[in-house]
Amino acid sequence: MSRTAHFTLLAHYNEWMNHKLYEAAATLPPGELAADRGAFFGSLLATLNHIAVADTIWLKRFASHPRFATALAPVTALPTPAALDQPLCDTLAGLRARRAWLDQAIKDWVATLDEAGLDAVISYRRFNGESNNRSLGLLLLHFFNHQTHHRGQATTLLSQAGVDVGATDLLVLVPEAEA
Repeated sequence: MSRTAHFTLLAHYNEWMNHKLYEAAATLPPGELAADRGAFFGSLLATLNHIAVADTIWLKRFASHPRFATALAPVTALPTPAALDQPLCDTLAGLRARRAWLDQAIKDWVATLDEAGLDAVISYRRFNGESNNRSLGLLLLHFFNHQTHHRGQATTLLSQAGVDVGATDLLVLVPEAEA
């Protein structure tokens, strides 16, 4: 399987898991969504928000490379979050719509990638001003791993609130191979 096929699978997994999380989160009353549960970002809502914030920041960084600017043009129109915990929407419904939009943008962009593009160097600055130059392929690994990390926190918060998200393993989406 090529690297681009791997990222296509991860983009699909990302969308699938986010849909499952937002479906589960929608079963909670608003007070439960925003309740501080001691997670890194406090609440389930804040954790889901952080994932969307980080995705927006990374997609805008990827869009800064001329090779990806056209495919990611819709993302560049979004305001750049000023902090990793900046609220993007006032409600779960609003955040869910933003999430679905981001997931489609990710899938659409990943579908345009080729093997050579994964070797492109992305130059960006972190919030602390640190300058970085890294290959897109490795940054995409981080991008998808970061989402998985925080979705793991979100599924724990949902479980603590009595909501079962169901199967969350990437394995569910891995196609069966011939023996």
